[in-house]
Amino acid sequence: MIGEEKNGCMVYEQKAGGAPFNVACAAKKFGAKVAFSGSVGDDIIGKSLLSFAKARKFDGCYVKKNAKKNTTLAFVSIDKTGERSFCFFRKNTADAFISQPSDKLLDKADIVHIGSLMLSEKRGLAFIEKLVERAEKRSIKISFDVNFRSDIFKDEQEAVKVYKKILPLADILKFSEDEIEVFGKDYIETELKDKLIFVTLGSKGSRFTFGDRSGFAPTIKVDCVDTTGAGDAFYAGVLTKLDGKVLSELSDEELYKILEFANVCGALNTRGKGAIDCLPTSEEINEILTHAHKIA
Repeated sequence: MIGEEKNGCMVYEQKAGGAPFNVACAAKKFGAKVAFSGSVGDDIIGKSLLSFAKARKFDGCYVKKNAKKNTTLAFVSIDKTGERSFCFFRKNTADAFISQPSDKLLDKADIVHIGSLMLSEKRGLAFIEKLVERAEKRSIKISFDVNFRSDIFKDEQEAVKVYKKILPLADILKFSEDEIEVFGKDYIETELKDKLIFVTLGSKGSRFTFGDRSGFAPTIKVDCVDTTGAGDAFYAGVLTKLDGKVLSELSDEELYKILEFANVCGALNTRGKGAIDCLPTSEEINEILTHAHKIA
């Protein structure tokens, strides 16, 4: 629910979203084969989301409708620069009551991408740990977007403690610049050294670290309307390009090109409101990249 002040009143516009869903929609639009699993309530919002999800034409859509729970809501306020703040309505709501994907579905996967909000629920944490265990047996790459939200925990200290149970289990991680500070560079450079880590730097661009290797790529300038979902579009670009790749065989040049592509994905998605409605096409992204390389 994206809020904007009009005539002295806060007016909210309904937009489909949720970080893993944003990533799924974007990756599908960027050309990846994508299946999505989730859970919504049997209510007006849940039915709307189900209809929206089916229209994305995923290669598999497994959204459970929970008759006993309400759909989780995120209220978003946007300031004059396009930056946003969040408030979640998610006490005992549907998002943590998700079903494990089938063996048949997992057997098709190269990457399993997991969102972080369910970490605040015991059943959500247990779901992730079980899913990781099943994926590892199949040598599937595990992707995790930190998307740190301390406000859904008792305090930041508890949040960090729970997150640290999952971070070492992933092969691919995304942090924002602020999230690096939350967890500490020492922890990331030691405990997560062997992970392929992508860090978003806002209008400056992004960087990667992978063992002793690192790289940075600047982003493009756009007229920003709303940054909601920019990080998800960025990460969808990353995962689209990593699909089917062996991480240990990636060169620095390949990782730099992934940063370039993902930067454009994230930047172009800030041109309108919401995380999904303004996603760029792969043709738009590649046209900008081709033009940039000609100038260079």
